[in-house]
Amino acid sequence: MSEASDDPALRIVTEADAWQPDPRWRSAARLTVLLGEDDHYDHRPRYHEIVRRARDAGLAGAGVWRGVEGYGATSRIHTTRMLDLAENLPVMVMIVDDSQRLRDFVVANAELFETGTVALSAVQIWESGRGVSP
Repeated sequence: MSEASDDPALRIVTEADAWQPDPRWRSAARLTVLLGEDDHYDHRPRYHEIVRRARDAGLAGAGVWRGVEGYGATSRIHTTRMLDLAENLPVMVMIVDDSQRLRDFVVANAELFETGTVALSAVQIWESGRGVSP
């Protein structure tokens, strides 16, 4: 085992020493909701109502992605491989904001989350200077 050098040019730099936080990164949370496209609430697609209420609640951002294949509680696979028979394809709603605001949103709108899977994850948000932040 060698001794540490007093010469700064030979100083061993650990990963922790080398990492400098960039102020453009900040902690946030992502709410992910997995549904079927046939899930409805009050005669409208459930995903549409979730996005509308997220906007009305002032949450930072939301998006909806339609899947090409998936299964849920019934274990029945839904797929676009047979386009004429494609039904109830998977839909993913993602909302990004502060963790507590997302938790409060789910509790306040619990009737929207009675079906599907709801997951909350910690994420890092890159703020590129657009002035958009939760």
